[in-house]
Amino acid sequence: MSDVLNRLSELLEQRKSADPSSSYVAKLYAKGLDSILKKIGEEATETVIAAKGGNAEEIIYETADLWFHTLVLLSHVGLSAQDVLNELARREGLSGIAEKAGRAE
Repeated sequence: MSDVLNRLSELLEQRKSADPSSSYVAKLYAKGLDSILKKIGEEATETVIAAKGGNAEEIIYETADLWFHTLVLLSHVGLSAQDVLNELARREGLSGIAEKAGRAE
């Protein structure tokens, strides 16, 4: 699974130097953080609506869009999918309650 995320992360990094008129991702980067965040909000809402509808194909499609745009955000701020995977690995085996209690307030 992380192979796909890592390949996408690499591609998104390459798109930072692409011409915005030739690349959707380059256009998102050029519009800036607020536009990327707006797109994530839209995709999150569409994912929720798909989940409420219960159609598995729509849920998968919208979740893929949400993940993709989240990867764009990570790349934009200098992070990668691997950073998130590392955090998930750190949490593996922890109860959600214990993990939350261990966070700095």
